[in-house]
Amino acid sequence: MEKSWSFNIGPVYFDGAVLVMTVLTCAIIFGLVYWASRKMTLRPTGKQNVLEWVIEFVNGVSKDNMGATESRRYSLFVFVLFTFIFVSNNIGLLTKIETANSLNYWKSPTADVGVALSLSLMVALVATLSGLKRFGFMGYIKHTFLTPKAMLPMKIMEEFVNFLSLALRLFGNIFAGEIVIGLIAQVGNSHVYYLPVAIALEVLWTAFSLFVGALQSYVFILLSTMYINEKIAEEEE
Repeated sequence: MEKSWSFNIGPVYFDGAVLVMTVLTCAIIFGLVYWASRKMTLRPTGKQNVLEWVIEFVNGVSKDNMGATESRRYSLFVFVLFTFIFVSNNIGLLTKIETANSLNYWKSPTADVGVALSLSLMVALVATLSGLKRFGFMGYIKHTFLTPKAMLPMKIMEEFVNFLSLALRLFGNIFAGEIVIGLIAQVGNSHVYYLPVAIALEVLWTAFSLFVGALQSYVFILLSTMYINEKIAEEEE
């Protein structure tokens, strides 16, 4: 069974592969956005057109779930969330670096449950802080948990389920995709006669994994914007 290399700073241990791949993901996103946004014109073409399409797509998802006014306040947060998850989901498909003692040096950050839980926690914190800012402490408690009062136990459980399901849905899909890719590679390495079949399966599964990675990025921001909107939406009289 493969495991990631790790290091420690005092009593705190870090997953080296996840940390390096997360930094690399951020660097890729920053580099691409910086490159695509240079020398922008009123008539977008090429790289500028792609960047503007991504921004419009993300803003469209936010607007559908939060309304035009609220979506503008969270547009940058949702854009960063989408691009990070999209690149993180797919970067592990590019290659695989593993030592003889099964130490993994290259993986998708979102294939790690800690990263997925951290992303979900970040969304939950943004939603909660937004609700507190909108309604105040007591107003937020009433709006989130005591409407109606009889639903308090279910509301508390719903908060936990929303947080956990958002993370595990992302982690499960990306982790499973990388496991299957690894198994196909092992089949190809087991015997030369299996190599052509393994290559064909690897190409097909990689293409499917790219689709799944893009879909999960969309689903994550879709559910995140719906979750945030639940916390800040004014009740209708």
